[in-house]
Amino acid sequence: MIVNPRSGGGATGRRWLAVEARLREALGSVEVETTKGPRDAGRLAREGARAGVERLVVAGGDGTTSEVVNGLLGADLAHHVDLGLLPLGTGGDYSRSLGIPRDLDGALQSLLAGVPRRVDAGRIHYRGHDGEQARSFFVNLTSAGISALVVKLVSESGRPLGGTLAYLTATLRALASHRPAHVRVRVDGEDFYRGPLLLGAVANGRYFGGGMQIAPEARPDDGLFDVVLAENIPLRRLLSQFHLLYRGRHLEVKGIHHRRGRTVEFDAEPGAAGIEVDGEPLGGLPARVEILPGALRVLCPAG
Repeated sequence: MIVNPRSGGGATGRRWLAVEARLREALGSVEVETTKGPRDAGRLAREGARAGVERLVVAGGDGTTSEVVNGLLGADLAHHVDLGLLPLGTGGDYSRSLGIPRDLDGALQSLLAGVPRRVDAGRIHYRGHDGEQARSFFVNLTSAGISALVVKLVSESGRPLGGTLAYLTATLRALASHRPAHVRVRVDGEDFYRGPLLLGAVANGRYFGGGMQIAPEARPDDGLFDVVLAENIPLRRLLSQFHLLYRGRHLEVKGIHHRRGRTVEFDAEPGAAGIEVDGEPLGGLPARVEILPGALRVLCPAG
């Protein structure tokens, strides 16, 4: 078990002794490794897979899961292990997409009785903060535009409000200052959109931002991304329709574009728009995103 005590704004660390006691009661023998800093979860995942561990459980949030997946896929080790998720972080959007309960008892039941499910992952090539080309993998979603500012604000806030309120507050703050960049988007080599872009999401899962149902038709095992773009929608109209995003009823709103595909390319002036990958701000456009069908095995509730 790979534990990130800083997930959930530090709540995981504060409650870990009680959680660990419940884990050992339910699962029996558990080897626990605690992350010490950024990217440490990826290192622990690689070491575990190379040592012959067949099941890795991630105790943390979407960012911790993403680090583990980056460690495994980057070293071509993902086919050796089944992943289990114990969602203790701020957003929990990926586990929500897989139907894994957020409460401890429900999540433990998923670990005990869950079945391995083949799910897709994504790979993104982008411009890093240092201006150099970089590569990363993701499980849930990557996006460009205002979302990069939102996750930066959430990270800086310390998440005292909990996942949904933290992301909602950060989104409202970001809307007040964000200026959309001019972006060209291609899906599977065909032009999809060209113009000012408020948000461009490439989704493997349905949710992001602490429960916003950005891609209500997405499936994590269909070999396709759901691409959802928002133009520079006037602020007043955007705010009046914002509630539709939580209900997944925004795809028919004027200024929203939706398409499925295997590769997505974002072209823009270097540094004109930031990106986030599984809730972490990593760099900016231009970027190319590719689906990796069935790249992972994740324990999910049966049925």
